[in-house]
Amino acid sequence: MTDPKLEVLTPTNSQLIFIDQQPQMAFGVQSIDRQTLKNNTVGLAKAAKIFGIPTTITTVETESFSGFTYPELLDVFPEATLLERTSMNSWDDQKVRDALAGHGRRKVVVSGLWTEVCNTTFALCAMLEGGYEIYMVADASGGTSQEAHDYAMQRMVQAGVVPVTWQQVLLEWQRDWARRDSYDAVMALVKEHSGAYGMGVDYAYTMVHKAPQRTKTQHEAAAPIPAA
Repeated sequence: MTDPKLEVLTPTNSQLIFIDQQPQMAFGVQSIDRQTLKNNTVGLAKAAKIFGIPTTITTVETESFSGFTYPELLDVFPEATLLERTSMNSWDDQKVRDALAGHGRRKVVVSGLWTEVCNTTFALCAMLEGGYEIYMVADASGGTSQEAHDYAMQRMVQAGVVPVTWQQVLLEWQRDWARRDSYDAVMALVKEHSGAYGMGVDYAYTMVHKAPQRTKTQHEAAAPIPAA
């Protein structure tokens, strides 16, 4: 029997869950720069939107502790129903289990806070009790220290979780640059969220493919700013 973990992620075999991407949870993150964390999380969300990946967003104690989900994330999924819960372990909540089952896909891509608590408990239980394959997005998740994140990732990998990065997931979903229906959207996403890779795309577009420069003319640059 073929190991399902040898299968590449595709837009038809995977689903995505965001766990507790909320400001109070992010305040405690020390394993990754918080702005980078948000950039990667929103980039992953936009990738899922491009490829039509079924997505679940779950939150914990929003009004009593954790705060509301990042508005940049909610902007990507304005119609999403947020699954509020009390347990640190999302798997404990029937709403979350029902959402995952309703999507009918065994490969679950996970982005969440904190790696050593909510991500780990969800991953272990979803594999043990639900039979899911878990793909943990290491750079769209964060722990309360570098050690907390690293050892949690190691524990999950030992249990069978597949570690990935957000850009890796994006490019597995794209797979082939001949897929023109998603190409332009992926390039726009890369330029916005992929740092050096995005800068390289801008360079290639302008210097290699001779795309027009997106700069102001001298006249526009000198124009006065209208009064309020």
